[in-house]
Amino acid sequence: MDFSDKVVLITGGSSGIGAATAIYFANLSAKLVLVGRKENALRTIAAYCENAKGIKPLTITADVTEDAEVGRIVEEAVGHFGKLDVLVNSAGVLKPGGMKNSNMENYDKVMSTNMRAVYHLTMLATRHLVQTKGCIINVSSINSTKPSALTIAYNVSKAALDQFTKCVALELAADGVRVNSVNPGFVKTNILSDAGLSEDQLELVVQNIVNSQPLQKPVQADDVAEVIVFLASDKAKSITGSCYVIDGGSLLK
Repeated sequence: MDFSDKVVLITGGSSGIGAATAIYFANLSAKLVLVGRKENALRTIAAYCENAKGIKPLTITADVTEDAEVGRIVEEAVGHFGKLDVLVNSAGVLKPGGMKNSNMENYDKVMSTNMRAVYHLTMLATRHLVQTKGCIINVSSINSTKPSALTIAYNVSKAALDQFTKCVALELAADGVRVNSVNPGFVKTNILSDAGLSEDQLELVVQNIVNSQPLQKPVQADDVAEVIVFLASDKAKSITGSCYVIDGGSLLK
């Protein structure tokens, strides 16, 4: 696969799946726009990407839940590179809790980041993707279909994201724009530590999940990145409206 002269915008590009995806695209000569809230982390990932093929990414420090900043992201990306070929909506948050131990602030934060921001950014990027017959990949989760009493808001946001993926795929198919999602199982990224889990708690979660899934090995961010890049490539030219599960077999049990 070769992404020479392709412009790829990745939200959540400073860590986790977004960062792994950025590095993967960089090794295939993509022109990258990396978006995240942490400027220093963005610069670090951008340096890795530039070292791959000598192509300097554009970094945009922004909060995707702020409407004005979403507009700025699209304007700066297209203004810098002149077009947009691939949009990867990877930014996401998790706030644990159910009906007995949650609050509306957590719900609003999860839905604002995981769904509203994706809707808004995709809406603003659509006209540019139509011009290039580009594609969109949303980072969802197996939690979109696997109920959990511990992460209700997160699960609801990802279920909504899967339906969004299919609806937008249907709308934009006639324009030659493909839209798909990747639905990972547990991937050890900063999303759980950001949710408030200690390192010991995180390690316990990792062991419990790994031991309970059929393949009994953790899903790596690179595993998810590889599927994202595949879906963005011409090898997936006939795939749209699909949700690709990468979970070590977790949904089998």
